[in-house]
Amino acid sequence: YWSHDEQNIITAQSNLASCLADLGRHDEALVLKREIYARRVAINGASHVEAIGSGNNLALSLRRMELWDEAATLLRDQLLPAAQRSLGPDHDFTLNVAQNIALGLMFEPECDDLLEAETIMLDVVE
Repeated sequence: YWSHDEQNIITAQSNLASCLADLGRHDEALVLKREIYARRVAINGASHVEAIGSGNNLALSLRRMELWDEAATLLRDQLLPAAQRSLGPDHDFTLNVAQNIALGLMFEPECDDLLEAETIMLDVVE
């Protein structure tokens, strides 16, 4: 029965989190995205493409909620190394994580690392 399949449940939760965010219920979406990422890591491992994708979605929600430091830590310390190790430096997910690090640097209110953001973005587009 499909409802007992863990992957289907997580996919349904991801869809619900997206709906909550679209409705402006970002706090609820963030709670759910944290749970989704934790479950993906527990089931598939931190270096699995679905875990990296869920982590990237979580980081975007953290940024939306202005939790800049937590988003940056997740992207830099967990997601980018996992993506580079398991997917390679040129994989779409790896490049997307790097881009999100750069965007976080660019748009964080107290950021003074625009040169680092530029360097990352140049690496992404090359």
